[in-house]
Amino acid sequence: MNWDRIEGNWKQVKGNVKEQWGKLTDDQLDVIAGKRDSLAGKIQEAYGLSKDETEKQLEAWQQRMKDTIHIK
Repeated sequence: MNWDRIEGNWKQVKGNVKEQWGKLTDDQLDVIAGKRDSLAGKIQEAYGLSKDETEKQLEAWQQRMKDTIHIK
């Protein structure tokens, strides 16, 4: 699943983001609004991860979304 589809269906996807990165608040997720760079920054900030580790987690999550979410 490409990121444009995730961004376009953010309301549908943000619950899955919350499951993966529970430290992120609903308000933060609303502000992120599907923007990948914003999400990466908030994950790094909340979890104290390196940029590389954050990217690995985002890539793995994005792959899982391809298999679990059926976006029309």
